[in-house]
Amino acid sequence: MSHLALYTFGVLKSPLADPAPLTREFYDIGEVVYRKIAQHPGYLGHAEATDGAPGEFFEANWGAWGEFAVPAWYDKGRTADTTALATTLSVWTDLRSALDAVYTGLHREALNRRYDWFERSGHPNYVFWWVSDGAIPTWRDGVSRLEHLHDHSPAPHAFTFHHPFAPDGTPARTKGIGPTSDQDH
Repeated sequence: MSHLALYTFGVLKSPLADPAPLTREFYDIGEVVYRKIAQHPGYLGHAEATDGAPGEFFEANWGAWGEFAVPAWYDKGRTADTTALATTLSVWTDLRSALDAVYTGLHREALNRRYDWFERSGHPNYVFWWVSDGAIPTWRDGVSRLEHLHDHSPAPHAFTFHHPFAPDGTPARTKGIGPTSDQDH
């Protein structure tokens, strides 16, 4: 049985360590949203550092999730004081579960405010791919697939809610998403 890997990446307008109210708001909301997402049906787990403080991505030990990596277009800080990114790496049972988690509740509310916190980069901000049962995707896997999506458009190797693929590589459609959907996700 396959599971769905999801990598998200965004460049923040200011570093996570910035004491400005908008940055603190993003950080505080993010913690609450992450706790809610972790309780969502279909959620299997996410990359967590085994050591390190909040904002320390590059030097943290991510265990089986591998060495931390970011897309080539990220050109901001890499220390706890200068890092200006928000990223996740998670595993889900299926596309519908991920869709429901992303587009409902607190995450939906936060998503509606994304341009308050994130720069518009012209690059995709998330990518899906299938992993075999028990496999743990790595940060480098996520970066590679996000860059592939940017360079080559959706494919079984790297896809989006709008253009999903089944584990066997065939185009998929889940009610409310997919190439023939009228909904904008």
